[in-house]
Amino acid sequence: MNVEKKRRQEQQTIKTIIGIYCHGHHHRREPGEKLCPECQALAAYAVERIEKCPRMEVKSFCSVCPIHCYAPAKREEIQKVMRYGGPCMLLHHPLMTLHHMFLTWQTKRLEEKTNCDM
Repeated sequence: MNVEKKRRQEQQTIKTIIGIYCHGHHHRREPGEKLCPECQALAAYAVERIEKCPRMEVKSFCSVCPIHCYAPAKREEIQKVMRYGGPCMLLHHPLMTLHHMFLTWQTKRLEEKTNCDM
């Protein structure tokens, strides 16, 4: 998969998970908006971090990356969102979830193979 496609998919996934979190916590949204202001800010921050990721080519997801691009407070916030929204993804977006699981498995398999070759 090319890097830009991977980057766009990761951005879409995080926006979807934040949307699930926002709707599940009944945050107040402005008329016509999909997210509350706090979740919009978090989504914009996450998309920006993914856009500037220096390891997009070799990493699977931010949670397994050795470089932490998120500020500590934002990192805690996104982890809270992921803990809530991640499991819900299977019901709301099963294909996106299966794709995410496949990429995680593929990355772990590649890491294991690399570690065995050393």
